Amino acid sequence: MNRLNSRRMTISILGPLAFILLLGMAGCASTGTIGPAKKEAAVSARESRGWWYANFDIAWPRGKDPAWYMDVLLAREVVSPVLQRYRKDISLWRFHRRAARDQSGDQFAFIFRTSASNARKIYAALLANPVLRRLEAKGLILKVLTDDTNKIPRPAIEDTSDPNWSLPLQKAWPYFIMGVSETWLDLISRYAHAAGDRPRSIAEMQTFYQKINRKLDATWQNEGGHAFLHHLDALFGYGPLNVIVRRKVELQF
Repeated sequence: MNRLNSRRMTISILGPLAFILLLGMAGCASTGTIGPAKKEAAVSARESRGWWYANFDIAWPRGKDPAWYMDVLLAREVVSPVLQRYRKDISLWRFHRRAARDQSGDQFAFIFRTSASNARKIYAALLANPVLRRLEAKGLILKVLTDDTNKIPRPAIEDTSDPNWSLPLQKAWPYFIMGVSETWLDLISRYAHAAGDRPRSIAEMQTFYQKINRKLDATWQNEGGHAFLHHLDALFGYGPLNVIVRRKVELQF
């Protein structure tokens, strides 16, 4: 049985610690596309562009914690080479991480905005990645879900934002989260480079990226409050902030 409790809080940020504590209580449980694609009021010059998902379904055995390091491995070993190759063709992109005991399970998503023809090329490059194929052969990646490129289901800039947000925020948010994703990927690259030789076997990769993931966790815990949250708070003038706190409690009998 799952029980979800929600409440709204209004706080004035006096420092990063309070915000960190609140974020620690919140969880992300979104999956794939958020809401139906919206109809644009007028045809734009870039109507051929849209949003595309590559969802990597990660094995998550019962009784085990999610293998969060697998997101890090996929980001650097599978997505990064393709992103570098096709970056000029991608106007916006980001990562999405989630794990919940539901139909979607543990998934890592690469979400990008481009034309349908470019999406086909990007999907083909991702699926042909040799590391991905080895992960699938080991049963660590169950499947990769991609969109039908014969149509553009999400043409508008806001089509992957939360529909509960105001429309201006829906349109602006993709630029924010792309910067966050770029920073996260750059940190992975820097920590991996500093760690030395690149691992070759899948077992070596698992050990290697577990270490990198711990470094990311430490950076977020020890420096994220000031480097990320404080400066975001400052950019918006230290105003009061409404925070919805969600707690998911799993009861097993």
